[in-house]
Amino acid sequence: MKNLEISVLSVDELPNVARSILKFAEDKKVFALYGDMGAGKTTLIKEICKQLGSADSFSSPTYSIVNEYLMNEDESKIRDKIYHIDLYRLKKIEEAIEVGIEDYLTGESYCFIEWPELVERLLPDDIVKIEMKPDGNLRNLSIFRN
Repeated sequence: MKNLEISVLSVDELPNVARSILKFAEDKKVFALYGDMGAGKTTLIKEICKQLGSADSFSSPTYSIVNEYLMNEDESKIRDKIYHIDLYRLKKIEEAIEVGIEDYLTGESYCFIEWPELVERLLPDDIVKIEMKPDGNLRNLSIFRN
């Protein structure tokens, strides 16, 4: 397993951080983000989506469970999808299965999952795991991939 360590002091650094994460991820499309409430998971996902070419409005899917964003701004192209999943409110793995988590995990689209602990046994081996730990204004990121 390979890993990358990044410390982020300011949101101004996020575009470079997001590009570094995507480069490190290589061809991986599923990302599991771990961290306490307020660690910055949603903010990081928003920036990664921007770096992937999405111009959509981003919001936390805490209540909808899954948000879908489109990647390419050019309407003449086939637009790839990005899925942003927030499992915070779910209590049982069966609820995630009902939402269709397995389809998102095995598809060709990018998939970013906040609070993935509930579905860890369903996660493919070939994913990127991001652990976020706040330290005052600093955010320490540990990124892992196979």
